[in-house]
This record gives sequence, structure tokens and C-alpha cells, in this order.
Amino acid sequence: MKDRTLGRTGLKVSEVGFGAWAIGGNAHGNSYGPTDDKTSIEAVRRAVDLGCTFFDTADVYGWGHSEEILGEALEGRRGEVRLATKVGGDFYHGGVRMNFDPGYLAFALDRSLKRLRTDHVDLYQLHNPPADVMGDPTTYDALDSLKAENKILHYGVSIHEPYEGLLCIEAGKPESLQVPFSVIRQEWVDELFADARKANVGIIAREPLANGFLAGKLPPSAQFPPGDIRHHWPPQMVAARASLASRLAFLKAEDRTLAQAALRFVLAYPEVSTTIPGCKTPAQVEEDLHASDATPLSAAEVAKLRELYAKDLRR
Repeated sequence: MKDRTLGRTGLKVSEVGFGAWAIGGNAHGNSYGPTDDKTSIEAVRRAVDLGCTFFDTADVYGWGHSEEILGEALEGRRGEVRLATKVGGDFYHGGVRMNFDPGYLAFALDRSLKRLRTDHVDLYQLHNPPADVMGDPTTYDALDSLKAENKILHYGVSIHEPYEGLLCIEAGKPESLQVPFSVIRQEWVDELFADARKANVGIIAREPLANGFLAGKLPPSAQFPPGDIRHHWPPQMVAARASLASRLAFLKAEDRTLAQAALRFVLAYPEVSTTIPGCKTPAQVEEDLHASDATPLSAAEVAKLRELYAKDLRR
């Protein structure tokens, strides 16, 4: 496993991390459905064994359950890893509502620390906040106060669109940005990466396998059970995503599966500090983490994926 530096935080992190959304379990239709906690714990521990040092979660994943799984699985090994969690989805008062009030940030952090069984998190991220929060100095003042208490070491923002990243960079405070970057979401390359590089803001690439479709294991006729977020996707959307596998078959190599090739595309960009594919099982962990050792994509392969995106995949 190779390491990279998370922007100006200076933190060394594995270039392939562990996205812990899926292990939150069947959480109110915002998950991949039911999970087995024993298997989830085995997956986390296997990741550490294979050199994964970056684990990303959020308090709202499984309404705290993802953090609880990480806390249990990493007990006794906390010093080997970097923990990142997110805040902003207030699920403590019935339903989920956005809440980035300074008092709530401190309240939610204390509960995250308890579930994670730690006294600090390495990275605390605002979870998809609205634009006015991204530019609000009082929000960052609150995060600076948590840093002063040594409850968080660094902070960043999880976003959906490039313009949001530019707002955060302009604010001058976030040290990392978490973005949905993959073969089917390449807009970041042209619209954000240069600014992030100039500001030395680390990029965390989430959804690198596009909800599993870039792993090449789902047929166009795939159906998903209730509780899986993909259950409500239109059949034509599922078919279109699944059909990508055949168009990307040229990326497979003797030592590189399609999933690993998709991860290598994300890692082809030095602005990316780490990518965090979602993992539910030890087998998924092994395939994803071995992408770090797989043959990198050639310049021609990257160019072909850029062309495919520009012609057919751009939203």
C-alpha cells in the first residue's frame, strides 16, 4: 500500500482508504441494505492488515452505527490509522435535518468520539453543507475551537459540485475536500483540481466505483432489494450504469480487475490524496486495496477515459 499526503494537513494516508457508509447497515433507505456486523468488523480489520490507514465515515451513516462498527473493529489499533468523520445531518431529534450551528458541531463531535472509542478524530468534515455555511467564518471559528481542545486535528468539507469547492478554497480554512470523483464524474479535473493544488487542499475521492457499477459485476437487468438506495433507481438508469462495464473492458489487465482500473483512474491524478471505495466484506477490501499495487493506467488509457466522459458521460 502506497501513502500520499492529505494536502496541507501533512497527514500521511493510504492512497486507497475505506469508505464506511455501507457498513452503517440498513439505515432508512440511505444505504446498500442490511449488513452483518461480524462481517463488517472483519472487513475493517482486514483493511488495517493490508495497510489501509484512512477510514472515512459520518455520524449519520446508520445513525451512528457505522461509527460504532469502526470503534469496535479498531479498538487496540487506533494508533495505526487516521479516522475521518462528518457532521451536519442531525438525526437526534427525529428524522434528519441539516444543522451546522456551532453548538451542534460540538455536541455531535462528542457523541461521535464516544461511538468511535477515541479522544480525537484526525479529520472532521462538514457533511454537504449549503453554500452560506461554506463561507461563514463562525462555522470555521467553531471548528478551530474544537481543534484547540485537541478533539479534532484538522477539518474539511464534503461537497457535491466543483463550485462548492471553490467557495471553500476562497474561505481559506478547510484543509481537505471530499468529492464524488470517478470515471463518470470527471468534472473536478477541469473545474477544481488546479485551485485545490494551488491552495494545497487535499482531495478525498468518494464513490470511485459509482455505487458499485464500475466493478463490472452488475448486469443491466440488476434489481436491488428494499433498503438499498439503488432500489428506487429507474431501470434505464441501472442498465446504463451497468453497461459501462463492457465499454471499459479494455482497462482490464493480467494484474488489474475492472474495479482496480477504475480506482487507478482516480489515483492517476496527484491532486487526489486518497480514494475511499465503500467496502462491506473482506473480499471487497482485498480487491480494492490491491489497486494500490496494480499496474497504473497508461497516459493513453487515461486519455481514452477523458474522451469517453467528454463525449458520452458528462452530465
